Amino acid sequence: MPGLSVLVDSGPDLRQQALREDLHTIDAVLYTHSHLDHVAGFDELRAFCWHREDPLPLHAGPETLEALTRMFPWAMSNTSPNYVRPAPRLIEGPFKLGDLAVTPVPVVHPSVETFGFRFDLPTGQALAYLSDVKEIPPSSLSLLEGLEVLIIDALRPKPHLTHMNVEESLAAIARIQPARALLTHLAHEIDYRSAANDLDLPEAVTVACDGLRLSFKSGEPCAMVAPPSP
Repeated sequence: MPGLSVLVDSGPDLRQQALREDLHTIDAVLYTHSHLDHVAGFDELRAFCWHREDPLPLHAGPETLEALTRMFPWAMSNTSPNYVRPAPRLIEGPFKLGDLAVTPVPVVHPSVETFGFRFDLPTGQALAYLSDVKEIPPSSLSLLEGLEVLIIDALRPKPHLTHMNVEESLAAIARIQPARALLTHLAHEIDYRSAANDLDLPEAVTVACDGLRLSFKSGEPCAMVAPPSP
């Protein structure tokens, strides 16, 4: 969104991603859960705190905030402009970030409290991001109605204990019925360059990749721009 930069999770390669995307500012960080591949880049957030007057808002559930405090105790009480200066925000329900409405979507990712997020845009469109999920509870399905885009976990073709495989993800997409869907959190068994044919994906479903950009305009379908092939 113009004028607002929201980061979901701080993965271990945050620095490389920020450099690749020419990302200079972050207005808030939303955490899905506390697994290491979603929080290990926490210290890289310091680069986004140097030029801020206020601490950086971090929105997370109670288990994730507890884990972040345990893993990075020095940061949670830090006031120095040279390091990460977080402002923890407990996720207790829907909230606003500027004109962006954010709805946490509880999902089942066994052994750890996990959220997906629904983003309702000022354009009147909605996007949902469910990066790590094995099951979507019935109470959460009602939060996923009327989506323009659904981005959802599809780890691999074979079943997995804690993630949806491709078949489970496609079944969830068919139930939610977004206008478009993107498969994410892919393991090495899936080659995104040939996935549409290899996986026999429906026309409205594609595979996400690094550098993919989505553009939303009121009254128009979501525009998707993939990065140039390497």
